[in-house]
Amino acid sequence: MPSCATLLSAIPPRGCALAPRVAWASVLLLIAVVLLFSPVACQTVPASPQPSSTLTVSAASDLTAAFGEIGREFAVETGQRVIFNFGSTGQLAQQISQGAPVDLFAAASLSYIDELERAGLVVPGTKQVFGRGRIVLWQRGDSPLVIERIADLARPEVRRVAIANPDHAPYGAAARAALRSAGVWEAVQPKLVLGENVRQALQYAETGNVDVAIVALSLSVPAAAPADAPGRFTLIPAELYPPLDQSLAVIRGAQAEAAARAFAAWVVSSRGQAILRKYGFTLDPEPAR
Repeated sequence: MPSCATLLSAIPPRGCALAPRVAWASVLLLIAVVLLFSPVACQTVPASPQPSSTLTVSAASDLTAAFGEIGREFAVETGQRVIFNFGSTGQLAQQISQGAPVDLFAAASLSYIDELERAGLVVPGTKQVFGRGRIVLWQRGDSPLVIERIADLARPEVRRVAIANPDHAPYGAAARAALRSAGVWEAVQPKLVLGENVRQALQYAETGNVDVAIVALSLSVPAAAPADAPGRFTLIPAELYPPLDQSLAVIRGAQAEAAARAFAAWVVSSRGQAILRKYGFTLDPEPAR
């Protein structure tokens, strides 16, 4: 494609022997054709910068507060934009199996990561256990009830108890297991109000719609507690329910795989682990297999 300088050099000088009208008509026609089909006309226009890709993380509801803080720190350090989708582990896993565009999945139970791995939906070598959750008995601060152990839920003055749906929420399954281990499942089951996830179960108690909720410690500690809904909680003995191993993996076909790997590394780093400890997660020294 001729440059602007080439086009200008094609203009005949004043003393050119060509007939003036014919020469100028030819030159102008040439310039018009070149400018019409040239992508750049007489100047270089810089290309618009491409927006950086967004990292999409689907995470269990018990990680809402902890991952919110980790995400902010990660974004400040790397400049990477992170979007979180919090919900029930089982429902998030189902979304991924149905093709939801997710880069990284953080589950409240290793079993769901294992299922996705068996289905070929996890990038090999990216599965990791990064902490262990606990369940607690949570009440509003102004509740007149004194609940000190899980067996107290069978008392008649306790009318409604919230847990996450045990069919697809690991914290709900842990609550059910603890109630069975304590021998009060049959007495408490008619009182149960099921939340779609552990965060919703806590909201039922925060708003006074239930007397007690069995929820995640990570949503109950002062770092996560909202100022307008103070509460008190009692730890449920860990031996009453299976381990709640918090696990993550990069999803096969991730649009931001490099960013997902970087975020996973940040979670298991000393800084990420310090934040997780603040929200009550303990560390499991055993790697995922």
